[in-house]
Formats: sequence, structure tokens, C-alpha cells
Amino acid sequence: MTSNIDFTALAERYISTWNETDPAARRKLVEAVYTEDAAYVDPLVSAEGHDAIDATLGAVQGQFAGLVFTLGGPVDGHHDLARFTWNLGPVGEEAIVVGFDVIHVAEDGRIARVSGFLDKVPAGL
Repeated sequence: MTSNIDFTALAERYISTWNETDPAARRKLVEAVYTEDAAYVDPLVSAEGHDAIDATLGAVQGQFAGLVFTLGGPVDGHHDLARFTWNLGPVGEEAIVVGFDVIHVAEDGRIARVSGFLDKVPAGL
């Protein structure tokens, strides 16, 4: 069991991977935030490992260019689990997409798994 985790800081670093538009910088963040065999799954995608997660982040950035991910409220965590809501939209405006993620933290403090849920999605997504 992992202890003394700053779940808010980890969630903020996770969100930063979704916002980083420079491919080289994003890849460094992915490697720093996720374990090598990390998995990300939501209703639209399942990605395992740094390459697939990085490709997913790049695809989302391409689809939602100019929009920004932000935490939607406080991060709640215990043991090696944390949950939080996130928003995606123009800076300072209403979110276009709203989601809820649960992260599982590995012993080394990086994310081993993300289980994502989409609460608000635009038509046609």
C-alpha cells in the first residue's frame, strides 16, 4: 500500500499531461506520471503503456485544439486510489466535456491505472 501521497499534486500532474501540446515535453510528462505498463480506459478508448497513452493524449489534443483541461473540484483519495472530476473547455468559460476519473497509484507514486467516466459529452463525439 502506498502512503503519504499528495493526491491533489498527482491529479494536477495528470491533468498537465492532457494539456501539454509539445510532443517531446508531453512524452517526458507521460514517463514521469505513468508507470511503464500503465493503463488508461474510458468509454471511448483503452490504452496501455507510454506509447498508447501518449498517442491518446495527442489525439484528444488534436480533436479539442485550444481547449484546456482543469480539475473540477477537490481530489478525494485514500490508500492508493484517488477520484476527481475534470473539465474541458475554453479558459474561463463553461466546460464542453466533464469527466470523472479514478487513478490507481503504484508503489513508486506514479499512476498505474486510470478508469475514466464521461459525464457531459457534446453530441457526435
